[in-house]
Amino acid sequence: MSRRKLVVGNWKMNGLRAQLPQVEAIGALAAAHPAAEVGLCLPATLIAAADAVKGAAFVGAQDCHMKDSGAHTGCLSAAMLAEAGATWTIVGHSERRQDQGESDADIAAKALAAKAAGLKVILCVGESLDVRDSGDAEAVVSAQLLASLPEGAAADWLAIAYEPIWAIGTGRIPTMDAVAAMHAALRGALASRIGAEADGMRILYGGSMNGDNAADLMAIADVDGGLVGGASLSADKFAPVIAAAG
Repeated sequence: MSRRKLVVGNWKMNGLRAQLPQVEAIGALAAAHPAAEVGLCLPATLIAAADAVKGAAFVGAQDCHMKDSGAHTGCLSAAMLAEAGATWTIVGHSERRQDQGESDADIAAKALAAKAAGLKVILCVGESLDVRDSGDAEAVVSAQLLASLPEGAAADWLAIAYEPIWAIGTGRIPTMDAVAAMHAALRGALASRIGAEADGMRILYGGSMNGDNAADLMAIADVDGGLVGGASLSADKFAPVIAAAG
């Protein structure tokens, strides 16, 4: 099945208004490669401002709370993010699973809250180096995906991002064969839960994708794009990744 490539920059805790020209330049790159869908998941403080200069790229958030409102100091609901201009959000990034102790159930609840607010969702899963070295990576990550998958998961609002935790920001990536095996395993896990809908769901690779390896990674059958960290912070570095997708 043909799936449109999806390339999303995750700026993490980076970006001030001085970086808005980079958002604008990335929007122009997206317009030049319309075969791919391109977006930036920005700090919440930039979403509204970036929405005005985003061009052909979409603007997303990096997380949302599972509740619509309430006594949750410092948190942002999906409706708040949508009102600011976000159309997507990430949930379940490994840094939040580790640093904030988020559970699979939390992540499934956040995904449903995002959908209810009209946001599309990138749901992240991945393994530690210990799990990779144990030989159990595919089974462990597939189980994590199924435990995090929200009810009603469908390709029109949900994408999956596989991020080997040990590869994030290190420049290291699994072998191409290992990436192919993991993405195929995740496709199979999805099919076991949602049937034929799994054929249309995009599975992104999210561990140190950059201009040097993006084309090779996205040539793998079940790799439908990338969730890109450091290489998305500037248009010059993000350009070859976008070009590889579109």
